[in-house]
Amino acid sequence: MTLSAPSHPTRLPLKTLWEDFQVIFSRDPAARNWLEVMCCYPGLHALVLHRISHWLWHYEVPFLPRFLSHLGRFFTGIEIHPGATLGQGIFIDHGMGVVIGETAIIGDYCLIYQNVTLGGTGKEFGKRHPTLGNNVVMGAGAKVLGNLAIGDHVRIGAGSIVLRDVPSDCTVVGVPGRIVSRSGHGCPLEHGKLPDVEAQVIRTLLDRIEQLEQKIQNLS
Repeated sequence: MTLSAPSHPTRLPLKTLWEDFQVIFSRDPAARNWLEVMCCYPGLHALVLHRISHWLWHYEVPFLPRFLSHLGRFFTGIEIHPGATLGQGIFIDHGMGVVIGETAIIGDYCLIYQNVTLGGTGKEFGKRHPTLGNNVVMGAGAKVLGNLAIGDHVRIGAGSIVLRDVPSDCTVVGVPGRIVSRSGHGCPLEHGKLPDVEAQVIRTLLDRIEQLEQKIQNLS
């Protein structure tokens, strides 16, 4: 994965803004018309403000980029640092509580649900936030912490905390996050079909206990 921050842009990425708008209709069955999407989708509003603040950030305009980021947080509940690099066609669904750090990089057509955090783990300088590939899905409450690389078509289950790099086409669930599948490309909205690792382990232990109890009964 070779995502990196682009060079100084010469103009605002209008094509990217259009992709951010269009992708909502393919990702959200509740999106009925363009007016509703324009007025009632805080994820889109946060992205528009971020595109502007990121453009200003690259030109080292003082104060204004951070102030726009703060306004976006105040009005949408979504905090995106103006230094973060976001690809096109990103959909932040609902979005309340989403936090994206300064050196985070997000690829194209990623799907991010509420309370997701792309954060750092210390006070070091330089690259300290995650890099997400293309078509990554992050379930509600998922966290990716540190300078990690998340590959393309990765699905991260709701509430998972990822502390290690994840290769492409994997599904990650749990705390800490563990790879439970290496055959990605599932429907990004089928969160109910993600495996429950803890439940599987508990079921295995219960089965083993039952087998041991049966053996003890047979011996007695």
